[in-house]
Amino acid sequence: MAYRPSWQGHLRLSLVTCPVGLYTATNSGGDVHFNLINPKTNNRIKMITTDPDTGPVERSQLVKGYEVSKGEYILLTDEEIRSVKLESTKTIDIERFVPGDEIDRLYWDNPYYIAPDGKLAQEAFGVIRTALEKSGQIALGRIVMATRERILALEPRGKGILAYTIRSDAEVRKPDEIFEGISNAKPDPAMIAIAEKIIEQKEGPFDPAKFVDRYETALKALIKDKMKGHKPAKVAEPDDTNVVDLMAALRASLGAKGNTAAKPAAKAKTPQRAAAKPKARKAS
Repeated sequence: MAYRPSWQGHLRLSLVTCPVGLYTATNSGGDVHFNLINPKTNNRIKMITTDPDTGPVERSQLVKGYEVSKGEYILLTDEEIRSVKLESTKTIDIERFVPGDEIDRLYWDNPYYIAPDGKLAQEAFGVIRTALEKSGQIALGRIVMATRERILALEPRGKGILAYTIRSDAEVRKPDEIFEGISNAKPDPAMIAIAEKIIEQKEGPFDPAKFVDRYETALKALIKDKMKGHKPAKVAEPDDTNVVDLMAALRASLGAKGNTAAKPAAKAKTPQRAAAKPKARKAS
């Protein structure tokens, strides 16, 4: 299958430039998509753009507006928005190299693949990609996507480059805003020891193929039953997980089925710089 790039422009390292395409690295989640249906007519509901004073309006007549005060908007046409041109609208200019573990996991966002755009771009792209690999660091550049300039983190992946958009500081909530109410009391060391043994029993290699979307699988089964005219079977509610005796629950968990995952065989040491997304520091 030939994929279409989400963005086309140039990748630049100092004076070395090459045309590239940016491709989404993931598929949209799930195959089950629902539409809103009127059960009386079995018709799909259409969403109509409506002005509260004049009624329905054609989408082609609409413009974007920025609210400066309650009910007051500055109107902008698509042409006016396109007139804001930054270098990063068409060029990913590598500005800095940083160790991967300096980027907090909270800031990593959506993944993309970067590949050379055309045969003439192959040599320059190969130079930039190989230099990036030998640096053992993450390259940071900027890119304009969907009317926003984003930081882009680049690292080698296979014959190409893996890029992640990086969230801005304003987008990330401070952990203390959520964790402030958590008690400072230290857990019972005996309980921690049992929990550590449970963790050891569940250790194993990461295989993404084993982590299927069970909810979507159940939805597909439900839809299949409905297509056959079967009445959906009632599913038992999950057990209440409210723990009264934490120590008893931990001990019971230690001997429960499913806690005997085989440990992976010891692997040979790998280079410090891996192709996968680097480990990052814990949020402070």
